[in-house]
Amino acid sequence: MIDHSKSEIANPKLEHVPVLLHEAVDLLAPKAGGVYVDGTLGAGGHAVEILKRSAPDGILIGMDRDAEAVERCRMRLAAYGEARVFLRQMNYRDLPAVLSELGYEAVDGVLLDLGVSWFHLKTPERGFSFMLDGPLDMRMDARSSQTAADLVNTLSREELVKILRGYGEETRAGAIARAIEKARARGPITSTVQLAKIVSSAYPPYPPRRSHPATLTFQALRIAVNDELGSLREGLEHIMPCLKSGGKLAVITFHSLEDRLVKQTFARSAKGCICPPRLPICSCGRKPILKILTQRPVTPGPEEVEKNPAARSAKLRAAQKL
Repeated sequence: MIDHSKSEIANPKLEHVPVLLHEAVDLLAPKAGGVYVDGTLGAGGHAVEILKRSAPDGILIGMDRDAEAVERCRMRLAAYGEARVFLRQMNYRDLPAVLSELGYEAVDGVLLDLGVSWFHLKTPERGFSFMLDGPLDMRMDARSSQTAADLVNTLSREELVKILRGYGEETRAGAIARAIEKARARGPITSTVQLAKIVSSAYPPYPPRRSHPATLTFQALRIAVNDELGSLREGLEHIMPCLKSGGKLAVITFHSLEDRLVKQTFARSAKGCICPPRLPICSCGRKPILKILTQRPVTPGPEEVEKNPAARSAKLRAAQKL
């Protein structure tokens, strides 16, 4: 684990700005006496707002895969007292196990903010950013064994193409995989800047690009290393049974793959009878599980994007347990 000083961890000036803060918590609608889950603590911005709105006795269960995020939030949320805050270094897909441990059968709301933490991007040692030189790591949970360097240096060209296309929607996946294969034949690819240069070499110099050539490659590798889509798919299925009747689930996504998965899961869970139209009477007995609260995703306004450009791709969807 990276050895951040306590003063750095606690300094609010270093914490990223929570995206769609009020919109997400408005949809969650925390109330006194309720039990709420922040499944992706990050810097704790959403968690603080949930605790404020559920005062004086609302409970927050906070989860994050990153040990540093949990420690930061433990310090930031200490003022709310041990009786109201329970933090665990866990993946949100494991919510049923956490609730069982804490003695809760169901909760009133769950919030997931799937964006990458500011701390991840600004800490070179974590290897998430192609702008800062560091080891090619990208693990959100340092206990995991597989790093981005492992994928880049061991996967076949075909497997790399599959990851880049599938998780990054990278149109030049083939050229990038060939460039990686050629570069690693000369020696292991071990750093972020080294990989960014290799990826850039697979692009023609003109016309100028709006984003860095390595953006989608780094996204794809990060998703693969952390099984982000698998966590989301399994997490949504595990979270819904954990909601009380009337409980709410709000999810903030940052790229089309995540948003599509959330949209499709909500739509499937909000659908009732799936019998063929020709049948006069329903024989499937299927009942809707959720009511969709956001027919269209909520997105940041121009003012928020101006203050926080990282918010520009955010989409918020929410649903309520029937």
